[in-house]
Amino acid sequence: MSIREKTSEEVLLAEDVLKENEIILFNDDVNTFDHVIETLIYACDHTPEQAEQCSIIVHFKGKCTVKTGSYEDLKPRCTKLLDAGLSAEIV
Repeated sequence: MSIREKTSEEVLLAEDVLKENEIILFNDDVNTFDHVIETLIYACDHTPEQAEQCSIIVHFKGKCTVKTGSYEDLKPRCTKLLDAGLSAEIV
């Protein structure tokens, strides 16, 4: 086995171990686009463009992954979304 193959194999194994969680935002008939956008900027550190794109995806598709990362990072962010009246969960 060459060094290149061994390194490549180690990277693939590390990727399998480092599974990231996701915050999924769900559509609702209550919140305005502006509220969703402002909340994504505040809770998930989105740029205005990212937040607008996510809000449009949620509106038309019913849900959208708005943030990925470790559970410890996502938990307070998801709580902020929920506290703002949005529907979200960590998967």
